[in-house]
Amino acid sequence: MIIESSAPTRVDLAGGTIDIPPLFLFHEGAATVNFAVSLMARCRIETRSDDKIVLESVDRGVTFETTLDKFHELKNETRLELLSKLVYFFRPETGFNMITDSEAPAGAGLAGSSTLNIACIGALNRLVGDRYTPDRFIPIAAAVECQVIKVPTGYQDYYSAQYGGVSTIHFAPDGMHREALSIDTATLQKRIVVCYTGEPRNSGTNNWEITKRHIDGDKELFDIFEGIRDDSLNLRDALLQSDWTTVGAILHNAHPHRKRLSPKITTPQMDMLIEKAYANGAIAAKVCGAGGGGCIAFFCEEDGRGAVETALAGEIGAEVLDWKLCEEGLIVNEIAAEAV
Repeated sequence: MIIESSAPTRVDLAGGTIDIPPLFLFHEGAATVNFAVSLMARCRIETRSDDKIVLESVDRGVTFETTLDKFHELKNETRLELLSKLVYFFRPETGFNMITDSEAPAGAGLAGSSTLNIACIGALNRLVGDRYTPDRFIPIAAAVECQVIKVPTGYQDYYSAQYGGVSTIHFAPDGMHREALSIDTATLQKRIVVCYTGEPRNSGTNNWEITKRHIDGDKELFDIFEGIRDDSLNLRDALLQSDWTTVGAILHNAHPHRKRLSPKITTPQMDMLIEKAYANGAIAAKVCGAGGGGCIAFFCEEDGRGAVETALAGEIGAEVLDWKLCEEGLIVNEIAAEAV
């Protein structure tokens, strides 16, 4: 049996960090807005006729193997830790090769690990006979990733990976709800530039430290999160109305909010790229993920994407990413084959 799965990464436009429990419980109406992009995470599982389990990450260049009788060791395996913990969770009863690959640059802030998480869950779940219904994938992904990073993890990234498209994720005491946004995606795509800074995201912005400060009652932090919540809801409305002037204004004004949350959200290299983009037709800069490196999404003037891309492509270390908005989320295909 051969199982192949894929899931899209995402650009987060508004609401990041407020999706970490329990922060959203303190801000009524908490929401995030993101869209899926065609930089995919992929997983391929091929069953074997022996008892070997071979795990390989193509993009990280790491491979190791174990056997079914040593399965319990995967619980504390540090090599390819996410893959190991996922395999340990699903406990397949046959040998297999699992190969993963991610098209997003390492540390890009595009939710690469969360997206790979969903892609692997889709493939492993099929391997064990569809043990879980798809509505269980996101809670499983969040729980296992928490075991890996050892602090609470945000939820918005799993929704873009599983469902694709443009989404508002609403957070409330009675649960989380994804709202698919039917918007002018052609215009959104035409006006967004995604640039990898050449600097992998680092620990400069620590979501766990922010979470602890919030829980400890930091009043300034509470007010910042109220603004982050409002930006998300206002951006949702503007996108639905195709009010691109307001979209640009919200994104432009949100960047200082994020910098108040953590001054280390940008590096000197990122600040230079933002200045260059603004000088060539960008209206707003959105640091992807928690910042401190990785990618920046720029919202550009109408017909201004080309000039911004050209300006950024000339900077040492920067890479303008080739992407398309991805309407489809997780895909899992099964191919009948002889065990190898």
